Amino acid sequence: MRTRGLRGALAADTELGAGNVLARVLAHGADPDGPGLTFDTAVDGHPAETPLTLGRLDERVAARAAWLHEQGVRPRDPVAVWASTAADMVLSFLALARLGAIPALMNGKLRPEIAAEYIRRLRSVGVLADDAHTASLAGHDLGVPVLGTPAQAGTGDPATAPAHYRHHPDDPIVITHTSGTTGVPKAVLHSHASLFAATRHLLTMPQAQGTTRILNALPAPHTATVLMVNQALGNRAQMFLLSEQGGERVLDAIQRWRPDGVFGFSVTWAELARFDLSGYDLDSVRLWFNTGDASHEPHIRRLVAVGWRDTITRDGVAKVPGSVFIDGLGSSEMGHSMFHITHRADTDRYGRCIGRPYQFATVAVLDADGEPVPVGEVGFLGIDSPSLFRGYWNDSVTTYRFRQRGWYLTGDLVRADTDGRYYHLDRAVDSVDAGDGRRFYTALSEERILAACPDVTDCTVVIVAEAGAVVTDVLLELAAGADEAEDRTERVRAALGPDVGATLRRVVPVRSADIPVTVTGKVRKVVLRERYLTEASS
Repeated sequence: MRTRGLRGALAADTELGAGNVLARVLAHGADPDGPGLTFDTAVDGHPAETPLTLGRLDERVAARAAWLHEQGVRPRDPVAVWASTAADMVLSFLALARLGAIPALMNGKLRPEIAAEYIRRLRSVGVLADDAHTASLAGHDLGVPVLGTPAQAGTGDPATAPAHYRHHPDDPIVITHTSGTTGVPKAVLHSHASLFAATRHLLTMPQAQGTTRILNALPAPHTATVLMVNQALGNRAQMFLLSEQGGERVLDAIQRWRPDGVFGFSVTWAELARFDLSGYDLDSVRLWFNTGDASHEPHIRRLVAVGWRDTITRDGVAKVPGSVFIDGLGSSEMGHSMFHITHRADTDRYGRCIGRPYQFATVAVLDADGEPVPVGEVGFLGIDSPSLFRGYWNDSVTTYRFRQRGWYLTGDLVRADTDGRYYHLDRAVDSVDAGDGRRFYTALSEERILAACPDVTDCTVVIVAEAGAVVTDVLLELAAGADEAEDRTERVRAALGPDVGATLRRVVPVRSADIPVTVTGKVRKVVLRERYLTEASS
């Protein structure tokens, strides 16, 4: 079946959801010799970076399902998965979903004591962990057994795999989690229908350019990777999944694998901003796609200057220099980006504009009582969408704390303009009430500094109330070759504006080699704040 017809059939398939995309794509007549997935590590003897066909992918998933079934895993059984590689994470998800079980995908960089406590709170039936993470769990009381490694699961006999579990739309399909930087992360539950709601909508629309050969630079355990894998399978696209998302790793993969689209988080685009991109062969890229935290415009401008895109002219489709960057504010809980905005070399979107909501999402800007605020005023972002998570696993208290008057409160501060566009100012926890009706925003401050200081590739702004006063500390990561001895305090103060600038306490240079490669910008902010500001004050 041709891809366009297959996409329409999938969109109309009422049995299709996040837990059975692989099976339903094959059932609708997709070529088993067509694209499956490509991983950066070997899979059951299949070489790294060599594509698995759709049929071969299905066979490797069936092998794991058979092995897990032999270990006693049954429908609706939660199973924690803790590993480092994209292959281990994605194949474990697909196999557990095939059984109707509930994979709980864990960030491989969690501290062992945090991981152990998280597993205990899951009340799972067991843990699937690679050798390194199994060793990290030694001596910790998990309350459940370690079933084995993902590699062992690959030794199962695919011929003995049980029949595909038939999912109900409300069946739990995966548990992902928030960052876990400052404590035990929240366990985010998605259902068969909720995690496919956005994908179903996208399948009804024309396939976007830059989505036929995708480099996935999203963290493998994250909700976003589950979404992108299902989208790639439904679109019959080629996808190469990276296990690490550092800037050099991504640039190397682009040059070797030649994707037309690169999917990632804002922290990866900040990593790429450290490099002179003109020295790399990035001509294959048409699309950069961001989700999670909204990206900074100065980082976006560097990316859209490379690559190329198709555009419609009077004479037809023309290839023009400069790629496209689609930004989207999202989170694990949202189940997909809720907003979208397209950046090109000829657009100018400073001010942290996140665009308009997707058609499947309803959004509102609310006051502290959950009432809508007038257009132009800053308030809390409320979301209502079929893609929303079902709640926090085993934690109804936290689930309902973030619900108000039918809205899910994301923890973001936004405003809307009269044209229906939205602007992201900050995470609520990172902003500070400065009194007299004023509120200071860290994310917006970072945007202003990056726009005003071209020799700064990234920055972190921390604003806190101390002893009745507001103080602001700024961490600057300098571009290669920038004068490290220069005092940039007054430049930073001017960029911050008179109100925030008056609270500036110190500007701290940050060494590029010490920047933590983390999952999200929110994590990066916490780590840098603890590391550098503690040092500066001691």
